[in-house]
Amino acid sequence: MSSLTVFTPVYNREDMLPKLYQSLLDQTDKDFEWLAVDDGSTDNSFNVLKGFESEGKLNMRIIRRENGGKMRAHNTGVMNTNTGLFVCLDSDDCFTKDAVSDILKRWDKVSRDDRIAGIVANKGESEDKPLYGCSLPETETDTLSGLYRKGFKGETTLVYRTEVLKEHLFPEIPGEKYVPEDVVYDEIDREYKLSVMNKVLTVCVLTENGLTDRAAELREKNPNGWYIYYVSKVRLTGFSLLKLKYLSHYLRFYPVASPEIRKKYSIPLFLSIPGIPGAVLLTLMGKR
Repeated sequence: MSSLTVFTPVYNREDMLPKLYQSLLDQTDKDFEWLAVDDGSTDNSFNVLKGFESEGKLNMRIIRRENGGKMRAHNTGVMNTNTGLFVCLDSDDCFTKDAVSDILKRWDKVSRDDRIAGIVANKGESEDKPLYGCSLPETETDTLSGLYRKGFKGETTLVYRTEVLKEHLFPEIPGEKYVPEDVVYDEIDREYKLSVMNKVLTVCVLTENGLTDRAAELREKNPNGWYIYYVSKVRLTGFSLLKLKYLSHYLRFYPVASPEIRKKYSIPLFLSIPGIPGAVLLTLMGKR
């Protein structure tokens, strides 16, 4: 059995898949399974994946499901993973040629520490240049949120113990298709740390209409997911101006979150009071 699952959620990315596939063929260590979950693509993505599978050059599995958004596809991938390690490689990204080798070598050194949930490494514009020119801090271990508090502003490649991810699945909310990824990562941060690898493992293609570009639309269509996100951020963040910001957004989303979600995820009233002025200001500005 392979040591690592490389998971790729796919939705209408037929043009980008060949480059990703080639990066997996080029790996210096083939001790991995590629698990592609087609999230109800309406283009030729599924047939492109089947074509790769028929070549027999990689240990590969394809799961096809109805469209439910990346978070449901991620949960599907996690629950169908049989390896000890899991890494998400998006359909518009590519691995560096030594990525799998680097992951497995680092994991061999740190896996016996039960306090470590996985590995965090850089995403890059190229193999030698981290995104936005920002490298991870020079430290052996930290939480993901801790790295950002230390001033890291880039993007990461995240490798997790599969058993940890199976205990921390994304909420699946009827009528919504998106939950910010930090909802899960913040939960994990409360229990574990990550081994920090200051090296680019994933080369990222920055595309128009990505998640960052669609932030306003995502907030509008997924109010419960964003409500949960701000609850998570308030719980994790120490008292600071940043916590007040999260409290303000939490209060803005509270009226539009469903009663069921509010019952399951909430902040005590006395803790939310400092966020009221910011929530009023956001209301006056027409923002969430």
